[in-house]
Amino acid sequence: MKKFLLFATMAVMSATSALAATDKQTYEPVGELKIANQWVLDRVHTPDVFTKMDVCNTRARTATLFNDIVYVAHSEARTVVPAPGDTVVAAVIYRFDAKTGEQLPDLDVTLDGRPYGVFLGVNQIGVDDFGHMWVMPYTSETATTVKLYQLDPETGELTLIQELEKGDDIKRTDFYDLMGDLLREEATCTIMAAGSTEGSTVYRWFADYEDDFVGGFRGQPSLAITDIYPESISAWSYGPTVKMVYGDDPEDYDEYYAGNTFYVDGFNSSPLKYNNKGNLIASFENVETDLLPAEVGANGCAEFIYDDELYFAYVYAQYSGLDEKTGKDRSCQVNLVKFGDEGELGEDIQFLWQVPADGMGTTSDGGNRVQSICIVPGTDEEGNEELTMLTYKSYNGIGVYKIGYNVKPNEVTPFENGDVNGDGEISIADVTMLVALVVDQSSNERSDVNGDGETGIADVTTLVNMLMQ
Repeated sequence: MKKFLLFATMAVMSATSALAATDKQTYEPVGELKIANQWVLDRVHTPDVFTKMDVCNTRARTATLFNDIVYVAHSEARTVVPAPGDTVVAAVIYRFDAKTGEQLPDLDVTLDGRPYGVFLGVNQIGVDDFGHMWVMPYTSETATTVKLYQLDPETGELTLIQELEKGDDIKRTDFYDLMGDLLREEATCTIMAAGSTEGSTVYRWFADYEDDFVGGFRGQPSLAITDIYPESISAWSYGPTVKMVYGDDPEDYDEYYAGNTFYVDGFNSSPLKYNNKGNLIASFENVETDLLPAEVGANGCAEFIYDDELYFAYVYAQYSGLDEKTGKDRSCQVNLVKFGDEGELGEDIQFLWQVPADGMGTTSDGGNRVQSICIVPGTDEEGNEELTMLTYKSYNGIGVYKIGYNVKPNEVTPFENGDVNGDGEISIADVTMLVALVVDQSSNERSDVNGDGETGIADVTTLVNMLMQ
């Protein structure tokens, strides 16, 4: 028996698979509009699985959604030895089925055929409006350029598109936004970032068809922002994010993908909306107190449209301290609201939902500050319009939701006793997972196989006997 347990333990440590669940929350419709969780993989709902996965790491900082697959970028994920005496700590892209949460094969990131091991080299991952994936690295306050790479979503191979000049106002950059066509074949392309500390700087680069990227503020790459709310803030702190807003006419690519208005979430501020001259045009100044972010320190927001109505998603809180509104610890949640007639942040915005309602986790990610929010339009099996929303918080979890008039909760099939990993059958895979739980002195809702109220060796014995019958 001891040899069997040792073998099983070694097997599970080398091949633990993802086990997603639903958040088991009921979200009341707002009018006809509904939201339904498809799956979550996080510290709250699947703690015994998520915390053992490679994706649970503070260097796995951002995620995106593309072709029904969730992509999570992890810088310096694996030590690789391409040749004797040549060691690289290379980046990896983790992938999950957006419909089921099943983990798909990882992508080893390479550049020019070599493992890509740049410090925080895939700090931001995204996809443009024409199906091209991209990654960009963190840059320090002494770096004069930012590299833009295209990422092959099947192989992980990088292609350097261009080094973007910061110009005279050189700041640290962590996170980026991109819209249009990365390759400038079908449309123009705009990229933005916010500089960290010592003044509030935004960077903007623009490229016309097949041209190189140039400074997007009348030929200059940067613009100093002086209008900030609250007025007590004189500069954004570390890790601010930018989210551009599409133009009014989807047929006019030059205007639609120009990013002429954009949000900055400055770590020490709520999301602020600006025009391309740096004028503040919307903030949370006149928003009801209950809708204010519970804390600064977590960045992320996105405007989106459903049935020609305008909506907004923003990070409500991450994990620091007690939320006086709920009486619970803050837990990496996102608020969704509907804009009023003015189409901006203001007194008439309507609260919709907070997701996950019971949170993702309360564990510090070491100060990454960003929470990825991706909202992708699509249709259901009957052709009805629906949105897919991804929310990802480094070191705390992943969640996928559907939004629309006809969405339904993802039904959870009741598990059979002994189905420890929840894959619908009882097999040696359940034994390996159960052994791992016992070794770590942890449990999940399916691990009490013998029904004595705890998880232990006795459950392993019961499960092995079930398999031998």
